[in-house]
Amino acid sequence: MSSAFVDSVMSTVTSRNPAEPEFLQAVREVAESIEPVVARRPEISRLKIVERIVEPERQIMFRVPWVNDRGEIQVNRGFRVQFNSAIGPYKGGLRLHPSVNLGIIKFLGFEQTFKNALTTTPIGGSKGGSDFDPKGKSDMEVMHFCQSFMNELYRHIGPDTDVPAGDIGVGGREIGFLFGQYKKITNSFTGVLTGKGLSYGGSLARTEATGYGLVYFTTRMLADRKTDWKGKRVVISGSGNVAIYAAQKVASLGGKVVAMSDSNGYIVDEEGIALDVVKRIKEVERGRIKEYLGACPKAAYKDGCDGIWTVPCQVALPCATQNELNGKSAATLVKNGCIAAAEGANMPTTPEGVKIFHDAGVSFGPAKAANAGGVATSALEMSQNSMRQSWTFNEVDSKLHGIMDSIYDQCRDASDSYGLKGNLVAGANIAGFLRVSDAMIAHGVV
Repeated sequence: MSSAFVDSVMSTVTSRNPAEPEFLQAVREVAESIEPVVARRPEISRLKIVERIVEPERQIMFRVPWVNDRGEIQVNRGFRVQFNSAIGPYKGGLRLHPSVNLGIIKFLGFEQTFKNALTTTPIGGSKGGSDFDPKGKSDMEVMHFCQSFMNELYRHIGPDTDVPAGDIGVGGREIGFLFGQYKKITNSFTGVLTGKGLSYGGSLARTEATGYGLVYFTTRMLADRKTDWKGKRVVISGSGNVAIYAAQKVASLGGKVVAMSDSNGYIVDEEGIALDVVKRIKEVERGRIKEYLGACPKAAYKDGCDGIWTVPCQVALPCATQNELNGKSAATLVKNGCIAAAEGANMPTTPEGVKIFHDAGVSFGPAKAANAGGVATSALEMSQNSMRQSWTFNEVDSKLHGIMDSIYDQCRDASDSYGLKGNLVAGANIAGFLRVSDAMIAHGVV
């Protein structure tokens, strides 16, 4: 969809950010959604809110030298993009993956701004990371990298400034190393990172939060279709934190997860994925999904992760990486009877895929709403750290469930208010944009 408004926004953003396709894709999606908002509220144009909101407040790029186990010096590049602090301190994950570049981090930080706004907690949007690859590295090598990374990052973060968390390649091990170095450098013990271990300020349910939140959001989508999880075949791409705990929650609600994947390939188990096996392989052994066959020989494994969307299902939950589910895959899912798809990863569905789902009447939950459970629970971790308190698992899970219900209501109500009934993509963008833009208007030109 194109218009004079969208073309104007994209012309400026493209000229300033060439060769950053993911960032441009994210901006276009938001611009297309908020056009009716801008038409209804002329002060947004007069105060140049859109022009300001697509420009990061701060972009930081730095060198990360470290020494491997062979005594060789390695050099990686680190990033932190602090996108928008209108409603609170910057908040967003750190991604460690060879694909990381400035454009990827900007896309993630832009999305994070609206996602965080939807949680209704007081946190702004940011993202960071490095092109360092933790796969195949020893614990000592990962520690050396994390300490070097924090030697620069510490200058730009703090509990009331910017609070990083985990993302792809950053789990409990990495957060521990990063927090330890921050504590040593600053001589302070604060809630500067979330996703921490329970022994040093972490929150119960944080590990499960993104996956659980995704399922809570999808539950509302199914309820609007007068159905639920019972007896549903479910395909989940990925086998990391989000995928594992989404699968756990689906199973507890009566659904059957029949396929999961990693970057090498995917498994299909018609008896239902044995989640304890996946958790052992991925969380303990840090192995590949193909190893699942050793414990469950009746399952099938196929090389190449794209083929997972050919597995028939009623619910699809893409939880791996951006743009993994394209138009062809979406069409296959529709043909095979899929009625709902919700994004557990950041922007895993291409624009063509989203259009096919919408045209076919498939309920579609966009990432900035459906996978907001992780950052919502990070905000709850920040609250516990500030109060020097710890809540029970059930307390945190109950608050998470309430937040995800609120996010769904915001998306549905916003889409209805602007004549876009059922379009949760537009609803999420509109609701998040309104909260951020209202704060920016109140602050003046800063």
